[in-house]
Amino acid sequence: MDHDRLSATFAALADPTRRAILARLSQGEASVKELSAPFAMSGPAVSKHLRVLERAGLVSRSRVAQARPAILEAGPLEAVAEWAEEFRQFWDQRFDRLDDYLTTMTDPDLPTEDDA
Repeated sequence: MDHDRLSATFAALADPTRRAILARLSQGEASVKELSAPFAMSGPAVSKHLRVLERAGLVSRSRVAQARPAILEAGPLEAVAEWAEEFRQFWDQRFDRLDDYLTTMTDPDLPTEDDA
């Protein structure tokens, strides 16, 4: 995923309402009315959030008779997970070094700088 798509995904995820909508859609498709139920906002306001999610590629809309249910598109989330994975590896390495250091501080059988 190129940088601009990743930026669009992060921008869409920056809003807590949009994250809640995605969480709901992870359980299956839903109409605007179903998505607006837990929020104190109108259907048109939810539709605006859905348009942002659609532009980021996180949601698609199908047509079933008169309804246009929203469907989660997880591809961009996979790209975010891959991007974040690099930082998880960074922190794992840092914690491993900290663990090694703490072990040397608490294990009396290991040589210390004073022993040198």
